[in-house]
Amino acid sequence: MDKNSVTASELKTKSGQVLERVVQSRTAVTITKRGRPVARLVPVDDAPATLFGILRGSVTILGDIVEPIDVTWEATR
Repeated sequence: MDKNSVTASELKTKSGQVLERVVQSRTAVTITKRGRPVARLVPVDDAPATLFGILRGSVTILGDIVEPIDVTWEATR
């Protein structure tokens, strides 16, 4: 097998080493059983621990968002 795959029995005996390889190389490892892929072990994204602020920097404000606009909304008629 190549370095990006591991057998299920090898994973049982060398799980710590396989996990460390995923962490260090930041690449997925395919787990095989009887020569067939059955699962993938992938690194966790570097996402924030909480949802607060997760969209920071992804929104652009165009214009004044506080002052009323000169359009009458259908809901206020």
